[in-house]
Amino acid sequence: MSFQDYLKNRQSAFNMMTDSLKKELNPETRKSDDDRLWKPQMGQDGTGYAVIRFLPGTNPDKTPWVKLYEHGFQGPTGKWYIENSLTTLGQKDPVSEYNTKLWNSGIEANKEIARKQKRRTSYLANVFVIKDPANPSAEGKVKVFKFGQKIFDKIMAALQPEFEGDDPLNPFDLLEGANFRIKLKMVAGYWNYDASDFERSSPLAQDESKLEMIFNSQCDIHEYIAPAKFKSYDELSKKLNDVLGNNTGGDGGVAEVVSKPVAPAPKPSAPKPVTAADTSSSSDNEDEELEQYFKSLAA
Repeated sequence: MSFQDYLKNRQSAFNMMTDSLKKELNPETRKSDDDRLWKPQMGQDGTGYAVIRFLPGTNPDKTPWVKLYEHGFQGPTGKWYIENSLTTLGQKDPVSEYNTKLWNSGIEANKEIARKQKRRTSYLANVFVIKDPANPSAEGKVKVFKFGQKIFDKIMAALQPEFEGDDPLNPFDLLEGANFRIKLKMVAGYWNYDASDFERSSPLAQDESKLEMIFNSQCDIHEYIAPAKFKSYDELSKKLNDVLGNNTGGDGGVAEVVSKPVAPAPKPSAPKPVTAADTSSSSDNEDEELEQYFKSLAA
C-alpha cells in the first residue's frame, strides 16, 4: 500500500478498528460468530414470541441436547472473563476452584463475589424454527437453540410427567413430538419463560421428504462440547489472573484468596446484555445449590 492509499483509507481503517473493538468489548457478541445459533427476541413492549420444534439429533446413541457450563463476569480490573468451564468435561476449572476458596473463606463479601462468578448452565439442541415474528428470515430453517434451565425443566416435565395419567411426550420426535411455544416477558428486569409451553402432539410435517430434509439439516450438537472448544487449565488460569489483576499467581496457578474481603468488580460502564442463558437458570435456593456445588468440588 502506497502512502497516498494510506491517506485515502485512513477513515475506513479507523471505522473497521472501531467496529472490531465494539465486538471485542461486548460480551454478547464475542461468542456469537456461529450463524447456526438462534434465540428468540424481546420486543419493545417487553414480550417475545416464537414457535419451534426440538429435533432428534443426528446420533441415536447420544442425547439430542448437550449441557454446557460457562463463566461470565467482570473482574476488579474492568476486564471480562467469558469462557467455557472445564467442569463441562468433568475436569478441574480455575474459576470454580477460585470460587470455592472465596466461599470457604467464610467472608460474606467473598461469598457474594462467588455468587456473581458462579458458572451458568446452558443447553444446546437442534430446533426447527416454525414462527419467529421478530426474525422471519429464520422461519423454516434448522438452527441451534441455546437455552437455560427453565426450558430444560419443561422438556423433562414432558418426558417424565409429574402426575399419574399424564402421558409422556418426547418433544424431540419428528412424528409424535410437539411444537414448543416460547412466550417471553420481563419479570423483575429479567427474561422469563414461565408461560412457555408445548402444543398438542403432532407431526412436524406430513411430507416425509420434508421431514428427511429437516433431519439431514441438523448439525452434530455434541460438537459444542468437544474438547477443542475449551481452553486448557493453564490458559484459563492465566486469563483469570489477568482479569483479577493478580500478577503473582503464575500462568498455571489459581489466584489466592486472602483473609480479608476481595475487592469487588467496578461498576460496568455499560450494562452487560441479558440473555436467556443468564436468566433462565435462576433459583430460589441459590446459596444451598452453591454450597452443594462447592462441596462436590472439594470431594
